Amino acid sequence: MRIPFTQVDAFAAQAFGGNPAAVMPLPGWLDDATLLRIAQENNLSETAFLVADASGAANFELRWFTPVAEIALCGHATLAAGHVVLASDPDRDVVRFRTRQSGVLEVARDGADYALALPSLAPVPRDLPDVVAALRVEAVETLWHDAGYAVAVLADEAAVRGCSPDQAALAAQGRWLVIVTAPGDASDIVSRAFTPAFGIPEDPVTGSAHAVVAPYWAQRLGRDRFSAYQASARGGRIGCHVVKDRVVLSGTCVTTIEGTFLLP
Repeated sequence: MRIPFTQVDAFAAQAFGGNPAAVMPLPGWLDDATLLRIAQENNLSETAFLVADASGAANFELRWFTPVAEIALCGHATLAAGHVVLASDPDRDVVRFRTRQSGVLEVARDGADYALALPSLAPVPRDLPDVVAALRVEAVETLWHDAGYAVAVLADEAAVRGCSPDQAALAAQGRWLVIVTAPGDASDIVSRAFTPAFGIPEDPVTGSAHAVVAPYWAQRLGRDRFSAYQASARGGRIGCHVVKDRVVLSGTCVTTIEGTFLLP
């Protein structure tokens, strides 16, 4: 079986930045074990699989796999999938994806960028002493969302950049996305994201993390639009716009690899 394969750097102004994702359209769903083995072979943070949506609710069904497991929401791989679809059809301005756990997601052209609409996952205050200890930081505030997102708000960008977590201790907390965030120096906010339980010690640029932290920062900053930077080694800039129950993230994508995956 020959499967089209595109690797895209999402939230990247140029190649080798942002977060790489594989985008693979399928004629129909393969079994879950095969999808996971393909993701393991790709060995990227996420592989996005697309199948034409026969329900009429969207253009495509969309699922995401890390090398360890299927996940409920992935922003950067959705942006990458939108880029692949829209780049192949200049007359199309919007593409909609039906997902299994996060509803219908939309990617639209936004000038030279793309706009990705995700559900708003506003976190609530919660004491997370084990997470803070594993992060080895001093937190100003800690937050939680029941979808499995833990947030430590730090004092400043230097504290975010200096965070050096105990990855084994973080993984022991469960299959969570653990985020550190603070006011930024050259951007309004800065963040990093760690997901060792999913086989990703640090995610380069994480759309779903901003679906969590953007509602918090919108309230704290007193405005619904602001700039974000994810300070991983690759790094990525994200525009954030909080609109009622959605967080709209803007960014650019760069295609780096096109080819064919040969499935035995």
